[in-house]
Amino acid sequence: MGITSFYMGSLRYGPTGKKRKKHAANPVKKKNPEFKPYVHTQSTLDKLREQQAKQYKSIMEDYMQNGNYPEADTRKKESPVYTGTLVKGIATMHKSNAVPVISQQEAEDISKMRRN
Repeated sequence: MGITSFYMGSLRYGPTGKKRKKHAANPVKKKNPEFKPYVHTQSTLDKLREQQAKQYKSIMEDYMQNGNYPEADTRKKESPVYTGTLVKGIATMHKSNAVPVISQQEAEDISKMRRN
């Protein structure tokens, strides 16, 4: 029997008909390696982090140790209001396009443009 059944499948042969080296019917036996306890060595990245921690101290840690917290202004800010005299008002040119009006002549021009 040279051809394998693709419908049923096979453990020893692949879909191309080639014999598999590793398959469920004959699993490869692995040797149990010897147990070695893990020994942590300090990596260069850890050394760099320690140097930077000594050189650049954390602002938050400084606040926590010394207790000198910066004063924060938590009052509500007033909304900006126009207090100048240049703009006379606001006009609507087309649909909801708001335009600042500076002079009386400009207001008349805008009103004539809407009606045309």
